[in-house]
Amino acid sequence: MSEYEYDLFTIGAGSGGVRASRIAAAHGAKVAIAEEYRLGGTCVIRGCVPKKMLVYASMFADDLSHPENYGWTIGEKSFDWPTLRDFVQKDVTRLEGLYGNTLESHEVDTFSERAVVTGPNSVKLASGREITARNILIATGGRPHMPDFPGAEHCLSSNEIFHVEDKPKCLMVAGGGYIAMEFAAIFNALGSEVTVVNRTDRILRAYDEQIVDRMLHIAMGRGIDFRMHSLIESVEKLDDGRLEVDLGDANKVTVDQVLIAAGRTPNTEGLGLDNAGIELGKKGEIPVDEYNRTSCPSIYAVGDVTDRVALTPVAIREGHAFADTVFGDNPRTVNYDAIPSAVFSQPPLAGVGLTETEARKQYGNVKVYSSDFRPMKNIFNPHAERGLYKMVVEEVSEKILGIHMIGPESPEIMQVAAVAVKAGLTKQAFDDTIALHPSMAEELVLLK
Repeated sequence: MSEYEYDLFTIGAGSGGVRASRIAAAHGAKVAIAEEYRLGGTCVIRGCVPKKMLVYASMFADDLSHPENYGWTIGEKSFDWPTLRDFVQKDVTRLEGLYGNTLESHEVDTFSERAVVTGPNSVKLASGREITARNILIATGGRPHMPDFPGAEHCLSSNEIFHVEDKPKCLMVAGGGYIAMEFAAIFNALGSEVTVVNRTDRILRAYDEQIVDRMLHIAMGRGIDFRMHSLIESVEKLDDGRLEVDLGDANKVTVDQVLIAAGRTPNTEGLGLDNAGIELGKKGEIPVDEYNRTSCPSIYAVGDVTDRVALTPVAIREGHAFADTVFGDNPRTVNYDAIPSAVFSQPPLAGVGLTETEARKQYGNVKVYSSDFRPMKNIFNPHAERGLYKMVVEEVSEKILGIHMIGPESPEIMQVAAVAVKAGLTKQAFDDTIALHPSMAEELVLLK
């Protein structure tokens, strides 16, 4: 008999933890997993999945604003936030059930309670039970970072915004990252008056500056108010329930809700990692090697808790690689080059590889090919919004270093374009490909 109750005990049932657990079980390991909240983690329960559903609803709202151009005559229109909110949460519950079914079908024991590390090979559940395991995997993800200022308790994070009773008539969003931009676009399209507050003059720092500038121009044209070089100093709740926000200038701003989207923090607080001799990094992250192993040989970590690349597909790859390495006799690592990403703003933007600025710093001389065009779909829209595609290539070889775009369906197009960057193709490969007409994607093979 084994000296341990389990071969693997996973703490955290998000995308990375569930993938690692089921693959390890498929390799023949005896596996258990603990989750203190809901199966599915941030992405499924209170992140990219429900947020994308809200994006679709807000896109419909935009199309509904000009039905006559499509030949439709529509009568009285009204929007009911609770109906949308509850529909989204119903599907989240459905997905949570699928995650549970996956774990059950792979004979993974699930504990619906908090677990903490008590040693290199042991964890303790909130119920008091102590369990031993040959290996422990930490996959607890991250949580929203909430700044400390007077009245911060009156503000929402991205966890709570999905559950508000009513759609705010006036919403302030603090932050300049993708979460801030996506929620600002969602509620703007749904009819809220939206103000974005950012402490610098740059938003979406990981994306190409020219693409971001185009997004800013379009967002402002749609009515979003951007307050750059601004910082919330305090929030006071008024007698009528509204919030008065002090930005440090003469005029205070009164809104219905304040959403703080100022980054995320690795979820390591109180996990007991010091009991296994694991020291955290400066941001609270768990340092790991290329095989996801911590400084304690029996404990591993994957996903956002390691603060490498905080994307769901990356956590899934890391979890799979971990299980194959430890339990499948197939050592594997994750390659973090050319990872595509997107911001589901309106319109969405997407990118893969080096931005133009990054490429010039790294390679010196580069060539930039671009297409600045009005998507056919936007002909119906009274807003004269233009798309922009960019391809950055090495000057001599014309190897593609990065592709960046903004326009309808950009994330869908980017997924395929990312294959070309990952494969190390040159622009000539795009030039040799006949266009699929009429489409927006054809602009990629017509870049000048």
